[in-house]
Amino acid sequence: MPTIQPIILAGGTGSRLWPLSRELYPKQLLRLTGEASLLQTTLNRLRSLPAALPPLVVVGEEHRFITLSQVEELALPGPCTILLEPVGRNTAPAICAAAEYCRPAGDEVVLLVLPADHIVTNTEAFTAAVLRAAELAAAGGVVTFGIAPDRPETGYGYIERGEGDSVASFREKPALAEARKYLADGDYFWNSGMFAFTTATLLREMGEHAPEIVACMKEAVADGVRDSRFFRLAKGAMQRCPEDSIDYALMEKTSAAQVVVAEMGWSDIGSWQALWEVLDKDPDGNVCQGDILLEETRNCLVRSESMLVAAVGLEDTLVVETADAILVAPLSRSQEVKQVVNRLKRERRKEFSLHRTVYRPWGSYTVLEEQHRFQIKRITVYPGAKLSLQMHHHRHEHWVIVTGTALVVNGEEEILLYENQATYIPAGTRHRLENPGVIALELIEVQIGSYLGEDDIVRFEDVYGRDAGG
Repeated sequence: MPTIQPIILAGGTGSRLWPLSRELYPKQLLRLTGEASLLQTTLNRLRSLPAALPPLVVVGEEHRFITLSQVEELALPGPCTILLEPVGRNTAPAICAAAEYCRPAGDEVVLLVLPADHIVTNTEAFTAAVLRAAELAAAGGVVTFGIAPDRPETGYGYIERGEGDSVASFREKPALAEARKYLADGDYFWNSGMFAFTTATLLREMGEHAPEIVACMKEAVADGVRDSRFFRLAKGAMQRCPEDSIDYALMEKTSAAQVVVAEMGWSDIGSWQALWEVLDKDPDGNVCQGDILLEETRNCLVRSESMLVAAVGLEDTLVVETADAILVAPLSRSQEVKQVVNRLKRERRKEFSLHRTVYRPWGSYTVLEEQHRFQIKRITVYPGAKLSLQMHHHRHEHWVIVTGTALVVNGEEEILLYENQATYIPAGTRHRLENPGVIALELIEVQIGSYLGEDDIVRFEDVYGRDAGG
């Protein structure tokens, strides 16, 4: 049995799941199907694999702390390294970088590449498919996983199987008539975006078909820097690297492509309708998440994050409420949510990138009220955590402790504050907030000033290695 090195691709934003998914809180970090996020369910799935090394997670640098927090919640056996991409360059460079990083473990280790944001409900079938793929990969194959289709799906690319386990062709997302032909044929399978190959095979094949990517990623790893659980790829090499998917850079060009077909209850959750399809429904076909009240409503997905949502007389409709946005659309048009996200991005609206609650390595803050010259936040600081020693040019801050104990640096003073105590920090004053206790510290922060943006931070010391913002 070959040794398996899981590589989890956890980049991307999943814009079709807006308003829940945002640029700085993407799809793979969402808890869409239960208490665990999609990333966590992917990592938990690996527990069933024999001969598997601790996983390597590839993630954008801006998501590093919330990703680490979710990984640490699981208490996985063995250390899980997080590979940081300073800039995104699609899946081919990410996989090459992971392969270069894993090279010291041996060229014959099988790299199992899995997206972090997919659902698999049949773990036993998943494990069997992985073990079969590992055998083919150990023999030199470039293996992809095909999902046996149960309907004529137009939202997925397809793999055409040739003789034995070989791949005859890859097909783009088809029109409905073509998808029906694929389903009837029996030799066409959904392209899952999951792969297996040895380190040696991957780098050899990529060196033949995309040598510039390999060269850049070799440099990115060689010049990379380790920072505790993180390994930060070199930014210059990443910026010079061509941007391409593994499908275009390798899979459609290699003669070694093979496919393992599986029925594992797979979905890529590429839209709200896809999520509705996989979740449990009430007798009227509704998926309800949160505080929901329905009357004469059928075949809908209604999700509430912060308040009661009531619906009357709806059919085949999507309603998603968050603290700062509400989405309403026909379920059948949920793929078009991406158009809304593109517009938010063009108009530089913060709803594109942020929720009202923003996660930081030390905890989180929630914006409760925001006006022209003042802002009110609820701040939570983890036990033992502390913010940077910092200063603001344009705002004054008032802190009121709600729960826990705060150790505060305020100019030349260092003071302990307890529940219902407060302090005032004028603009231009060096300050720091720390939680020395064993329970979470919660406080209310009132900011007053001419500019309240998160980039009005000058850092003097920071245990998390940040330069600006957050």
